[in-house]
Amino acid sequence: MLMIFEEGRNLNDRFLHARQSLVAMFPGDRRPGKTYSGFVKAVRRLGLSAMEKMKAELREHHLRVAGKHAARRGWVAFAGDGSRVEVPRTVANQKAFGCAGKEKTGPQLALTTLYHLGSGLPWDWRIGPGTDAERNHLRAMLGNLPAQALIIADAGFTGYDLLQEIIKSGRSFLIRAGANVTLLTNLLGVDVEPEGDQVWLWPQDKRNLPPLKLRLIRLRKSSGSPEEMCLLTDVFDRERLSEETVRMFYRMRWGVELFYRGFKQTLDQHKLRSDAPEQARWELHWALMAHLLLGLMTVEAIVQRGRDPLSMSVAAALRIIRRAMREPQRRWRHRGDLRFLLGEARKDEYVRTSSKKARHWPHKKNESPPGVPKIRPATWNESLRVQRTYAAA
Repeated sequence: MLMIFEEGRNLNDRFLHARQSLVAMFPGDRRPGKTYSGFVKAVRRLGLSAMEKMKAELREHHLRVAGKHAARRGWVAFAGDGSRVEVPRTVANQKAFGCAGKEKTGPQLALTTLYHLGSGLPWDWRIGPGTDAERNHLRAMLGNLPAQALIIADAGFTGYDLLQEIIKSGRSFLIRAGANVTLLTNLLGVDVEPEGDQVWLWPQDKRNLPPLKLRLIRLRKSSGSPEEMCLLTDVFDRERLSEETVRMFYRMRWGVELFYRGFKQTLDQHKLRSDAPEQARWELHWALMAHLLLGLMTVEAIVQRGRDPLSMSVAAALRIIRRAMREPQRRWRHRGDLRFLLGEARKDEYVRTSSKKARHWPHKKNESPPGVPKIRPATWNESLRVQRTYAAA
């Protein structure tokens, strides 16, 4: 993890500097190994099970560190989202990971993260080749969520199987529905409720299974805007999940995008440095673990000072840790304990008067919004078929 906090351009340099920091921290102990190749062999012996045990241990501290901020509006809420991380264009990496992006892009790893909206920190993650599906990653992480957690996600996670598994697991969801989704009303021959928010998800390839009864929530992107967002949830209690709370959570979902920006840009993890596939996976795992540990230390210090954990600045915390690694304790400790310094690692509170958007950014994405789902009344044949499905079940 100290290697992740280092600024060296290659892994050998990072290992050398991290080792020097470690020796300075524990001058009387045994010296660690001297070569990066030996370090890689030692990491391999840990195995993925050791990584999962460490993640589980840190999750035990997660909600405790967040304190009263762990739940917002009565929900322990998580944003689910995926991204891709580039790896060096070696033959081994290309063979193992392939190309999942645009034409002529290099090999990539797919990363899907569950981001805790209360603390602003990653809760869990899954890594695979760039072609892996986000839905499968999220499905694998369901069992590690607290009971009755709320999952907020964008349109890429709207799938019958995934939503059904979330419901069966005892968790809830708030997921955007795009134009590729068809929703039915009046499926059981009952008049639609006055608010018109009861819909059914019943894809053609799932007609042998019961339909999913869901609540449809329509939101305008801004006051007076003609653009509409449609969100689906299994929570029908409007007091427990009001439209105001829905709007707040979906706005907070942007935090996972900021997490990826901080991880890739501030921690310089937009492209990994390992030439071998197995090492690349380990490098990404440890980078995420380092980000989480940095966040837990900083959030704990911020909360103890009565501040909201979402005010944490990754860049400021990283500067403090790097300084502590480079200077012996006797030179910086008198200026303030590390915990005190991390408690000050917060974002600027001034009100910005101009946009930070670059005037000319050649790599800017211009993706079309997901649109709105198709909503239509169920046909007589569909109503009859669903009654037969329930009878058979």
